[in-house]
Amino acid sequence: MTQPQTPATEVAWTVLEAPIGPLLLAATGQGLVHVAFRTGEEEAPAVLERICSRLGAVPVRSPGPASAAGARLDEAIPQVEAYFAGTRHTFDLDFDWSLTTGFNRRVLRELSAGVPFGSVVGYQDLANRVGEPGAARAVGTAMGSNPLPVVVPCHRVLESDGGIGGFGGGARMLDIKRSLLALEGVLPEPLF
Repeated sequence: MTQPQTPATEVAWTVLEAPIGPLLLAATGQGLVHVAFRTGEEEAPAVLERICSRLGAVPVRSPGPASAAGARLDEAIPQVEAYFAGTRHTFDLDFDWSLTTGFNRRVLRELSAGVPFGSVVGYQDLANRVGEPGAARAVGTAMGSNPLPVVVPCHRVLESDGGIGGFGGGARMLDIKRSLLALEGVLPEPLF
């Protein structure tokens, strides 16, 4: 006898044009699950395939049929737009942490809750905050694998000497980190 298949989780998604380039926003019924930099319409299918295969989910373009995932995405869109407009400094969103686990999840939750708009923290300080003082390098790994950049602000993590540090995606993404820090008043606006 075959078991009835349970419906797959839906991942509602959209591409949002932002000053730093297109962002793919994706949400499940639990909350915002993924934000991807420089992901426009052409790049979206590959990113969604990776997300959905990890979650056992199916992508649904938003706006689409009313669903819990679509409602979570609808909550996120205006908040992200307001952040880039400079009128929102905090996010009041539920997150789906399914794309991260263990130490990385602990670090990202601490970052989200404990490093407000316009402030920065060092890798070592973040390691100390999660009770792992020898794990500053692992904090860097957690930042590089953050599935929710911008809303979980990995751009606010700097080197202990005040250097800008890295950013997920390597050197070509440092301009995004600089732009986000400038938006928050931590760095001056880039000249070009």
